[in-house]
Amino acid sequence: MERLNRWLALSAAAVVLLTAVFYFWQGRERPASAETDSEELTVALTFDDGPHPAYTSRLLDGLKERGVKATFFLIGKSAEKYPELVQRMAEEGHLIGNHTYSHVQLSKCSVTGAMEEVVKTNTLLEDLTGERMEYIRPPFGCWNNHLTDRLDMTEVLWDVDPLDWKVQNTATVVNHILMNVKNNQIILLHDVYDTSVEAAFQVIDALQARGYRFVTVDELLVD
Repeated sequence: MERLNRWLALSAAAVVLLTAVFYFWQGRERPASAETDSEELTVALTFDDGPHPAYTSRLLDGLKERGVKATFFLIGKSAEKYPELVQRMAEEGHLIGNHTYSHVQLSKCSVTGAMEEVVKTNTLLEDLTGERMEYIRPPFGCWNNHLTDRLDMTEVLWDVDPLDWKVQNTATVVNHILMNVKNNQIILLHDVYDTSVEAAFQVIDALQARGYRFVTVDELLVD
């Protein structure tokens, strides 16, 4: 009986000691994980189908006010009509990419036709900006695999597509993006709709409040 009582007393003491140690460590200030400390929230905002004489200009104003750089995938024939907007994009630090000359589905074009669409646009944009075109977003997200070995360009698609061209409703577009976007993702919008421009501003304000930094596509791909 004496031995049993001694064993029970030792067991109780051990429980008390372990409990004290547990609460001591729980109460200590623990360092944040390396991921939390070092990971920066970044996102790339991209716009297709411009430039538009009214909406792109308004968008550029809003981006400048917010200190945000974006990526524009331009249609060649629109760039021909509004060269001053293309030059403004470049001067203000935005990244410019190719979206073909006439917004064709490259996968349905002959190799010759597809090359003409891309090269003609590259030449136009390079003449306007003085920068080599390195990035291309194929219309409808449909690439022509025969171009891969013929063009020294990087194809850029997207992660978040709110179908802004279809819904043309600012609140719907904003809600879709904010509910779905994650770190290091690419958002697709079109700067040829007033609703999309307004949505872009609201998304920027909301994501900046969450701690996101907006970068151009080349920065995101390098990281």
